[in-house]
Amino acid sequence: MAEQIFPTKGNLIACKKNLLQAKLGFDLLDRKRNVLMREMMKLIDEAGQLQKDIGDTFTVAYSALQAANVTLGIGKTLGGVVQEETQFYMSSRSIMGVDLPTTELRVKPVMPYYGFNGSNAQLDYAYLCFNKVKALTARLAGVENSVYRLAVAIKKTQRRANMLENVNIPRFESNIKFISGVLEEREREEFSRLKVIKRSKEKQRAFEKAKEEQLDA
Repeated sequence: MAEQIFPTKGNLIACKKNLLQAKLGFDLLDRKRNVLMREMMKLIDEAGQLQKDIGDTFTVAYSALQAANVTLGIGKTLGGVVQEETQFYMSSRSIMGVDLPTTELRVKPVMPYYGFNGSNAQLDYAYLCFNKVKALTARLAGVENSVYRLAVAIKKTQRRANMLENVNIPRFESNIKFISGVLEEREREEFSRLKVIKRSKEKQRAFEKAKEEQLDA
């Protein structure tokens, strides 16, 4: 016995109730873990695709920027002050009690921060590609943060499920077995004691009946 418990019917009922709740809790945690795992795997695939898109877009952007440098020259100054980005938005959604952020860069008209005098199509294309990378990176930030939160939640859920499966449920089952065995042994002892008392009373009645018959004779 891992713990001291008194073998009473009240404790037996309480242990059976606790065992039922522990099994129900384990089943719910197992379902939660599976839902979170499916969601995390989906987001991991999405993050992988976003990383691939960012890499491909970067490659195209740098190729276009290189072509612009060749045609316009590296040392030429075209732009002025770049405005602060104010179109970054974040919202959240809940999956099995886990808040997952959703980030995005709202679409707005593309306004280059340089004049068209002295620029060319290669520079414009490079600018569009880098702007696309910025939007993809904003989405990727939310997806990767969601994956991290899901991983933490799955770890906590797994730890709680393991505690129920490997500690609490076996402990309740062991307590139930112990209490049931003691109560059954007591019932057998009580049954044997009652049989002895019954036989003793029967002998006493038989003796008294025989004594009365002798007196009547």
